[in-house]
Amino acid sequence: MQPGPGADVSIGASSLQTPRLLLRRLHGDDLDGLAAVNAQPEVMRYIHDGRTLDRAATAERLATYLRHWDEHGFGLYAVEIKETGDMAGFTGLAVPTFLPEIMPAVEIGWRLGRAYWGRGLATEAAQAVVAQTRAEFGLRRLVSIHVVGNEASARVMTKLGMTLERETVQPGTGRQVRVYAMDL
Repeated sequence: MQPGPGADVSIGASSLQTPRLLLRRLHGDDLDGLAAVNAQPEVMRYIHDGRTLDRAATAERLATYLRHWDEHGFGLYAVEIKETGDMAGFTGLAVPTFLPEIMPAVEIGWRLGRAYWGRGLATEAAQAVVAQTRAEFGLRRLVSIHVVGNEASARVMTKLGMTLERETVQPGTGRQVRVYAMDL
């Protein structure tokens, strides 16, 4: 799947652009924006155990996200709305160690604040990441994982061209999850 019209995906890019979005590598200054997203119960309902994260927990996660780039050469991007400069959330790639049965794998994921839902932004951002992954990272396959019931994420996965691969239970939380996959 190619990014939408006007998308600019450059090999080696630390940022990507779509018609409405700037995707850039996360950095330490993103803590406030991420903490605001992670504090929203609706957003976090289907993430991990469903609990919101406070600022300290978000800071720990952000540090993990930043290390991921150094360890793997890919990671998560902040999603900014070009028109306003607002941080809507994040999208990008991660190694889903929380689900050992599918390893080795690389997961594409996204998390947007509630105010940014229903506008196609997650799909637009994820399409740019898929295009970059094909052009730059040499991966053969991507997965995406969602808690059963999170149909909005499932729709993004199918729009990316992913298909349901399996249903399983997430260790540690006992939550039913669905794993979607696509060959690149």
